[in-house]
Amino acid sequence: MPTMADVARSAGVSVATVSHVLNGTRPVLPHTRQAVLDAVDELGYTPNTLARSLVTSRTRSIGLAVSAISNPYFTEILQGVEAGALEHGYSLLIADPHDDPDHECKVVQLLHERRVDGMIVAPSADPRELVSYLGRHRVPTVFLDRVIDGVIEGVVGGAVGGAVEDPADGPQRFDQVCAENTGPMARLVAHLAGLGHRRIGLVAGLPGLSTTAERITGYRQGLTTARLPYDDDLVVHGDSASAGAERATATLLSRAAPPTALVTANNAMTIGTLRALRDRGLSVPDDLALCCFDDFAWADLFSPRLTAIAQPSREIGAQAVRVLLERLAAPDRPARTVRLDCTFVHRTSCGCPDSGERGRPSQSPQPSQPSQFEKGNVS
Repeated sequence: MPTMADVARSAGVSVATVSHVLNGTRPVLPHTRQAVLDAVDELGYTPNTLARSLVTSRTRSIGLAVSAISNPYFTEILQGVEAGALEHGYSLLIADPHDDPDHECKVVQLLHERRVDGMIVAPSADPRELVSYLGRHRVPTVFLDRVIDGVIEGVVGGAVGGAVEDPADGPQRFDQVCAENTGPMARLVAHLAGLGHRRIGLVAGLPGLSTTAERITGYRQGLTTARLPYDDDLVVHGDSASAGAERATATLLSRAAPPTALVTANNAMTIGTLRALRDRGLSVPDDLALCCFDDFAWADLFSPRLTAIAQPSREIGAQAVRVLLERLAAPDRPARTVRLDCTFVHRTSCGCPDSGERGRPSQSPQPSQPSQFEKGNVS
């Protein structure tokens, strides 16, 4: 197997120069760099990653803990993380915490024991032990999709604004990358209200998740904008899962005054809601209008086509990698939270006619005259 010294002899340069070319640690003249790369190709040289990690204390690997198997949304995020990691020469070690706090701590500890340089984690609804572990071991970490600000209390001296205080060593900083949740959810509600709906139900996610709380806030803001009252009976929790949403939707439809329109707060719950409507023989949008938070690959194939908020899933993943690498390069820089914009994808499940425009952002209509939806209840 050829060595770095073999590459140096073939290219007519020093071993240090070969190292600088392969690791990008110092600028090298273009013709010299090309000579080294040509020698690498000719000899079939493969860098010894293990030896390099022993010298640099870096493994050029990233630990990723997301529930990609149980949540298709995270599958797209995973693709973005993978692409971003490969672009910068990093490998991925992936674990599925199953949105379970105990299992989450186990898989993160296992990733840490594999000596990853940093981690990207979508925290569970109760991430206190997770944050405590990462803080104690000072693991460079980016929280993905869900933020921890204002959620964690009493963790290693308390957590404020994403920083865990360690009295001995100062604050452990956590960066965060996620989508905007409040405004886009408010837009869905305002859109349905503009179509004449006065009883708009929400199938919300798992309590404790920041995404659930922010989307409920957006739902309430949308009602306020439309001058509609908030009604606790119209909000149910589907626990971010298809089966939970199916049960929650059945509960909503059994109310004495059921909603005439529904908003589902993630893609898995949209599937469960559609099942519940089918089981009751209800059609969308004739019997009940439907909008969903999270667009997905087959949303445009349903009949009717689903009006949705599309999150920039792959960009969230790629951005998380960039933020983590910036943290590795500058460990003491201030923590930051990056929020990415979503897109309103206007289709037909909301009751609007098919405009033929697929996947384009569109404006919600202004409130109209009272429609048929104000008159009857769906039973």
